[in-house]
Amino acid sequence: MTANQHHHHDHDHDHDHDHTDPPSELALRIKALESLLIEKGLVDPAAIDALIETYETKVGPRNGAKVVAHAWSDPAFKQWLLTDATAAIAAMGYRGRQGEHMIVVENTPEIHNLVVCTLCSCYPWPVLGLPPVWYKSAPYRARAVADPRGVLKEFGTEVDERTEIRVWDSTSEVRYLVLPERPEGTEGWSEEELSALVTRNAMIGVEKAKLPKNVGGTDERRA
Repeated sequence: MTANQHHHHDHDHDHDHDHTDPPSELALRIKALESLLIEKGLVDPAAIDALIETYETKVGPRNGAKVVAHAWSDPAFKQWLLTDATAAIAAMGYRGRQGEHMIVVENTPEIHNLVVCTLCSCYPWPVLGLPPVWYKSAPYRARAVADPRGVLKEFGTEVDERTEIRVWDSTSEVRYLVLPERPEGTEGWSEEELSALVTRNAMIGVEKAKLPKNVGGTDERRA
């Protein structure tokens, strides 16, 4: 197998700001509203934090999970996703800022893909919601390239030594999404059930999809 590979487009990365920031006017409005609500005692700062956490880890990534589950279930859609991810994802209704130019890379027994943004924290909002704090951190951004196996192990992800690891560098022009391997033992599962196996971290590539035994029985899978 070849050595770990790092893929990026140099001309796309000559930027000095975080492309996941909302537009400044919108950000200011949000801050002003938040401050007003807190000042008037209408909302608890902890409630705002909880809302952000929900969008970051639950609501947002559910869009991406549905895309992955559809690709696992429909070979034609999967092929479309791998050849024109932007159009395929948009066809499912997930489009918008930070997702205009998408590329989906598929994990296989021979290749494991990992996504990073080395210079800031470019991230596909329409399918993954808000970027997690660790994704934006300097240590992850540096070590994902320098020591991807070490990073994966810190997330509890063991990858066969014979498996090539490819590191994809998201930019202001292109955002990457990992299509995880479909776990064994999921034959006949509905897309709704399959989507429960797909986590945000799996679509970034730091983890694999959940195993069927880790999502409980049929009732829980359908919840």
